[in-house]
Amino acid sequence: MAGLWVGVAALVAAGKRRRWSPKPLMWSAALWTLKHVPHYSRQNLRVSRSLCSAGYDSNEKTFDKILVANRGEIACRVIKTCKKMGIKTVAIHSDVDASSVHVKMADEAVCVGPAPTSKSYLNMDAIMEAIKKTRAQAVHPGYGFLSENKEFAKCLAAEDVIFIGPDTHAIQAMGDKIESKLLAKKAKVNTIPGFDGVVKDADEAVRIAREIGYPVMIKASAGGGGKGMRIAWDDEETRDGFRFSSQEAASSFGDDRLLIEKFIDNPRHIEIQVLGDKHGNALWLNERECSIQRRNQKVVEEAPSIFLDSETRRAMGEQAVALAKAVNYSSAGTVEFLVDSKKNFYFLEMNTRLQVEHPVTECITGLDLVQEMIRVAKGYPLRHKQADIPINGWAVECRVYAEDPYKSFGLPSVGRLSQYQEPIHLPGVRVDSGIQPGSDISIYYDPMISKLITYGSDRTEALKRMEDALDNYVIRGVTHNIALLREVIINSRFIKGDINTKFLSDVYPDGFKGHKLTESERNQLLAIASSLFVASQLRAQHFQEHENARVPIIKPQVADWELSVKLHDEVHTVVTSNSGPTFSVEVDGSKLNVSSTWNLASPLLSVNVDGTQRTIQCLSREAGGNMSIQFLGTVILKSFPLFPATERAIQSHVQQCCCPFSSARAELETLLLREWPSLTIASGCISSGAGPQEFHFLLPLLQAKTLKLMIGLGK
Repeated sequence: MAGLWVGVAALVAAGKRRRWSPKPLMWSAALWTLKHVPHYSRQNLRVSRSLCSAGYDSNEKTFDKILVANRGEIACRVIKTCKKMGIKTVAIHSDVDASSVHVKMADEAVCVGPAPTSKSYLNMDAIMEAIKKTRAQAVHPGYGFLSENKEFAKCLAAEDVIFIGPDTHAIQAMGDKIESKLLAKKAKVNTIPGFDGVVKDADEAVRIAREIGYPVMIKASAGGGGKGMRIAWDDEETRDGFRFSSQEAASSFGDDRLLIEKFIDNPRHIEIQVLGDKHGNALWLNERECSIQRRNQKVVEEAPSIFLDSETRRAMGEQAVALAKAVNYSSAGTVEFLVDSKKNFYFLEMNTRLQVEHPVTECITGLDLVQEMIRVAKGYPLRHKQADIPINGWAVECRVYAEDPYKSFGLPSVGRLSQYQEPIHLPGVRVDSGIQPGSDISIYYDPMISKLITYGSDRTEALKRMEDALDNYVIRGVTHNIALLREVIINSRFIKGDINTKFLSDVYPDGFKGHKLTESERNQLLAIASSLFVASQLRAQHFQEHENARVPIIKPQVADWELSVKLHDEVHTVVTSNSGPTFSVEVDGSKLNVSSTWNLASPLLSVNVDGTQRTIQCLSREAGGNMSIQFLGTVILKSFPLFPATERAIQSHVQQCCCPFSSARAELETLLLREWPSLTIASGCISSGAGPQEFHFLLPLLQAKTLKLMIGLGK
């Protein structure tokens, strides 16, 4: 319940500054939800700070039933708030999503078609039929899919169903980049210099680009998510960019119109969260720093921005509100800006929906944005004034994807989650997800696994909590991007706030390669792995002594384990001795003390190395010593053979037998079995059932026999 405590504490602290008092109902609502929500979603509620920090007035009637026209984590997120408000929910799903978490969380569920989005989550006819069937009074679209589709909003209005979002005029005006830019200029919002009309052809594109001055940005008028965008530095690139952007725009949005504007080199991407109602009120809820991107899509976000001062923040917020009021905006929305190194800011676009990264705003303001959207849709005025909106602490969000970060900073990975464990046991951690162990990451949908959010009193604490959360996040069965996320948040440039939208390509010009070990970290890893290996061998010997007493087993008293450890392409000699749960390890001349509970059944292992706490994940561990270890976020050891140094000596003395059926080989096998009953001899190989340490006793025996034999451990 650490997350619940953090949320309440933050609200109380805010109340002291603004003379607020947290309502007792906040506790009862949170406890009711914890009691009634199924176990698979209940764990997320424990750490959803915003869901506990925003009070709810039970006398304020909204809707009896809301249909959530989305899937995955955002559907779960909306359902959680609805449950808090006492609203019944309807989930829609494709046939492959029938067992998804959001379906289980909802009170009702309706299948709207097969897996392809065009036949299910974008199938307006099927969704409208589901609304009629369940008699839902309102629809929350989440983000993506139909969230910014004005035709969907019109269909709902025709059936007297409330769309929980802005009206169709605002969706239309802000959804068109050309029209939105003209409206922004009219509202006296700073805009990027460029051509305000539609570019007709490549020749006109070149003429306009020359007038503006290179470099220029060519982008789709109806675009979003980085699609249909090209940067041109000369005439030739402008012609190519016009052709490719128009083709991509037509394919992605059914609209090939393009616009051209000045390209702001090395900018920051900073956005302002706005909230408006149907009574002419509008607020800005501070900013979000979203500059860490790959392929124009956000990877890490935080609130507030380390770059902005209060004056710039206020100016950006006021312009964002001015634009919202210009279109009578009534819901939660986001105005995005590009900000240069001198803190000049320029309007980029407005998203007329709930943003993916909205949790960081909820963390620092204490507001539940989904709850505010529902209230506004029902017609209630905003409950707060601009002076009431605080910046309490710092929040960071990492988008955890089923992607391979070593390929273009993230190419999608598909598969089934064989093991999944969220780090919600840590303080100040919130996880917004819509999956569980056994869930499939499908080719049909976005490969996002979750949004991992950490909150702290300041940026340093929030980042440290994110580092710990990433280390404690267990995801097995699919490739994921945790290694990249962890490297970003510990990067010295990121910590100093020296970031822009080209951060990833600047820091990793040759692509992401994973964590590069320092000498100290290398020694820590070797010490941990060696201790883990010895602990597993001692554990195996313990079980054999108690469960296989009928078979005589040699019980060597090994004081020191001399191991040869291969890390990457280098072999290191490591000497390990133990006293209870603590191991003394000598690595390349350095001595380290390693202690842990050595719970080998746990996917996470917390280890203390000379006072430094590390959390590792042993992804695989074979009897022969091969290990795969996730250390500092990166799976550094995909093949990590450890073996006693004496075995290496044996293998250097004993060569492969020329004839596997020779009498000399048979004689040696007979002798070995008499001296060492726990051996297994099969397929021409010898392996030990008692553990590799017993080869200490074989070395003199084998050296005395000049027979040629292949010895294989763990085969």
